[in-house]
Amino acid sequence: MAESKKPPQLELFNSMTKNKEPFQPRVEGKVGMYVCGVTPYDFSHIGHARAYVAFDVLYRYLKFLGYEVEYVRNFTDIDDKIIRRANEAGETVTSLSSQFINEFLLDMAELQCLPPTCEPRVTEHIEHIIELITKIMENGKAYAMEGDVYFSVDSFPEYLRLSGRKLDHNLAGARVAFDTRKRNPADFALWKAAKEGEPFWDSPWGRGRPGWHIECSAMSAHYLGHAFDIHGGGKDLIFPHHENELAQSRAAYPESEVKCWMHNGFVNKDDRKMAKSDKNFFTIRDIIALYHPMALRFFLMRTHYRSDVNHSDKALEIASDRVYYIYQTLYDCEEVLSINREEGISVPVPVEEQNLVDRHHSAFLEYMSDDLRTTDVLDGFMDLLKAINSNLNDLKKLQQKLEQQKKKQQQQKKQQQPQKRPEDHIQALIALEVELKNKLSILGLMPPSSLAEVLKQLKGQALKRAKLTEEQLQEKIEQRNAARKNKQFEVSDGIRKNLATLGIALMDEPSGTVWRPCEPERSEES
Repeated sequence: MAESKKPPQLELFNSMTKNKEPFQPRVEGKVGMYVCGVTPYDFSHIGHARAYVAFDVLYRYLKFLGYEVEYVRNFTDIDDKIIRRANEAGETVTSLSSQFINEFLLDMAELQCLPPTCEPRVTEHIEHIIELITKIMENGKAYAMEGDVYFSVDSFPEYLRLSGRKLDHNLAGARVAFDTRKRNPADFALWKAAKEGEPFWDSPWGRGRPGWHIECSAMSAHYLGHAFDIHGGGKDLIFPHHENELAQSRAAYPESEVKCWMHNGFVNKDDRKMAKSDKNFFTIRDIIALYHPMALRFFLMRTHYRSDVNHSDKALEIASDRVYYIYQTLYDCEEVLSINREEGISVPVPVEEQNLVDRHHSAFLEYMSDDLRTTDVLDGFMDLLKAINSNLNDLKKLQQKLEQQKKKQQQQKKQQQPQKRPEDHIQALIALEVELKNKLSILGLMPPSSLAEVLKQLKGQALKRAKLTEEQLQEKIEQRNAARKNKQFEVSDGIRKNLATLGIALMDEPSGTVWRPCEPERSEES
């Protein structure tokens, strides 16, 4: 059977070496993975979805390969932006950050991102942060000034090894304005002296709060140790955040090491990186109000994780159309198998379909083990879907033919029987369905609700995008039926074409006209 095939060696692109490398965890069978989380001061945007879907796919695939994964993703719940937003709203930093942490977790659940093993908050780890800063200072790599503590980049020759930048090209800032007291403009804050009206903690350098970068160094070491397997985040974090993390961790403990640094591409809107600070972003909530969360997940996975995603309505419509086709095919298959499943038990899976399942399984493992080539994996589902629909159609025709033969009581029935029997199609459908559902589950694309429910949701959102109610659509279908009855084909065709431009496809079946969402047809003028 397909599942017995051993997966190829997993290879991942390491941002440090700029190469794809065989992934060998430090401890056999176990993986430690740290992914930088959000700063919770607002609703999360599609760029966040991009990062956390990408690392969720990695997390799921590592688990599928049999690894025990310790996945840590933090919350930076103390930051200039949170303080400013809380002051504007007249609430505490804790209440604001807690609210948006909860909203973020709801978004992640909608996108079917599995909860990480640990989700630490910076404010819960101040003690560990102070200990780490103390160690860096003891090693002569940092200095205190008027309650602030800075990392001295000149004391650390390895600095900028990850990003490959030159120190003289370095930007002074990283969420902070340039400070003339620093020994080198590139020195960055490990601890910030308390300002009026800001939260603070007591430290050996006076009251204050942590700098941005030190937080992740402290939390990753606390949960995963000084050396661990994977550190991930968006490629905008390579510099300064991950560069500074690396410097801090190794300045404190020279044995600190990340085996593989992984970074995902941006989401661009009109060829510019989408970001809250540029006000050119869409929140996850904005998008899932009009598109199913599984369509958004599919859309993000259609682009390889290291490449930039170009956000557009058209791309989301294509993704929505594709997931509808997948779920409708599986639903049709489930319906037929619920009636006929017992018929297939006594026969083997036909050779053609078994070969297809085996080839698909092998290709899936090959693509995923080659730095998570999700684009190829999603395209590869088409052969399975076509085979399911082909078997459904052939089975229906065969059952109708056998029914007619039975009625006519033909004696020569045996010679007329097609090559495949109904039970062959049933077994083929069972094997194809199992393979498709299994792989969709590994990728987090099997809906949590029933297929009937998810199809209903997809149709509801298609109506919302078309700005139509179910009743208004039925009215248009009736108008078209009346026009066809009166041989007003230009009118009926106009109604069908108009609905198609809105993303509604009409299909005339023996039982009447039905509809399904589709990718909107562009009108000839556009």
